[in-house]
Amino acid sequence: MDSTSLRERQKERRRARIYSVAIDLFKRGGFQTTTATDIARASNVSRGTFFNYYPYKEAVLLDYGSEVMNRLRDHAEARLHEGTPPLTVLYEVWDRLAEENTRERDLFPPLAYEVMNPNPERARTAYQALPLSKVIELILRPMHHAGQMRTDLSLQRISNLIADTYLMVALRWSAYGTERPLREEMRLALGLLLEGAIKREGRS
Repeated sequence: MDSTSLRERQKERRRARIYSVAIDLFKRGGFQTTTATDIARASNVSRGTFFNYYPYKEAVLLDYGSEVMNRLRDHAEARLHEGTPPLTVLYEVWDRLAEENTRERDLFPPLAYEVMNPNPERARTAYQALPLSKVIELILRPMHHAGQMRTDLSLQRISNLIADTYLMVALRWSAYGTERPLREEMRLALGLLLEGAIKREGRS
C-alpha cells in the first residue's frame, strides 16, 4: 500500500470517528448545547481538525441524513424489484422516515433547518445530501411509465412537492408536537397529497 492510500484510509477513519462521537454527543447532550470544541475534545483531535472535516457543526447531521436516505433508497429498490406496488413502497418509506424522526426527534429540526438555510451554498449542500425527492421519484417512476400519474406536472415536480410536504410536517411535529404520532400525521399528509382535499362525488 502506498503512502497516499494509507493517508486516505487514516483520514476516512478519523472522519468516521469524529462523526460517531458527534452523533453520540448530540443524542446524549442535545445538538444545540454540543459545541465543535466538545466534539473535537471527545474525538481526540484539535478544533481545527474538526473543521477540516466538517466546516460547520450542522454538516455532521448531513452525513447522518445521507445514511438514512441511502437506507430508504435500498429498501425502495428491493421492494420494487420484488414487485411490490409503488404506492405500498411509498407508504413503507414514509413510515420508516417517521420512525427514524420519532426516534431521533432532537436531531431532525436542525437538519431540516439546514435545508432551508439562508446561505444558498449550505442549503444546496443539504439538499444534495438529503435526496428524499429522488427516492420518491424512483418509487413513482413505474406508475409514471404506466400512465397512472397526472401529466400536467412532471414526475420530478410531483416528487419535490411530496418531499417538501414531509419536511414541513415532520419539522412542525418535531418542534411543537401534536396529539397524533408522527407516523399518523405523515400518513394523513401523504393521503391528502395523493387523493386531494376537494370533496368529490362518492367520497365522504
